Amino acid sequence: MRYGIFSDVHANLDALEAVLRAFEREKIDALVCLGDTVGYGAQPNDCCDIVKRVTRYTILGNHDAAVAGRMDYSYYYDAAREALDWHSRQLTSENMNWLRKLNYFERDGATHFCHGSPVDLEEFEYIFSVEQAATCIPIWDSLGQITFIGHSHLCKAFAIGRERVYEVVTKEFEIHPEFRYIVSVGSVGQPRDHDPRASYTIYDSGRGKFEFKRVEYDVGAAARKIFNDARLSDSFGARLFAGV
Repeated sequence: MRYGIFSDVHANLDALEAVLRAFEREKIDALVCLGDTVGYGAQPNDCCDIVKRVTRYTILGNHDAAVAGRMDYSYYYDAAREALDWHSRQLTSENMNWLRKLNYFERDGATHFCHGSPVDLEEFEYIFSVEQAATCIPIWDSLGQITFIGHSHLCKAFAIGRERVYEVVTKEFEIHPEFRYIVSVGSVGQPRDHDPRASYTIYDSGRGKFEFKRVEYDVGAAARKIFNDARLSDSFGARLFAGV
């Protein structure tokens, strides 16, 4: 199975469309979205419409849960909270119902998918460091051979042994059966690794090969849509140019 895996679209239609065009060139068997289709950006309905149509699995992210009334987000900072409030008012009833039904976790054999750490799915904990990945050692036996996550907006990979974790610092690698892997796939719509290009990934389960990928998109167009909407903070548009 050749999976196209992406996450954290955050209502950025321009970035999503660029990623889907890239996947069309990659001969993908199944698309998987790891959550946060909404939040921050200007086109939540358009992105929901597309993601729910093209994916085999879509995971519930924390922004999805917030908009759908499945978690308390009163502690979010003002601009993020106001964007979620606006998205909740904008979403069609069909898209709202879709978000309300998304699962925290999906599996396809030994390939697992969730938004944050698999340790406690409903807490949406981050994993972007060796220390954070090490919290998965106690659940090693229940981990998939490889678990794909989003949430941090960073491209990171970790090989987890029974006693030690190693960061995998390469854009592509083959998995080894003595390890379990946690892979953070970055963000389509709001990258935060100082690279403004949209992030997407490919995993060939038959060959045991994984690749991080990037694609350019019209950042200016996406940012202008945010700038032109008084209900969204300009900072959400400005950060797209720097990838932060």
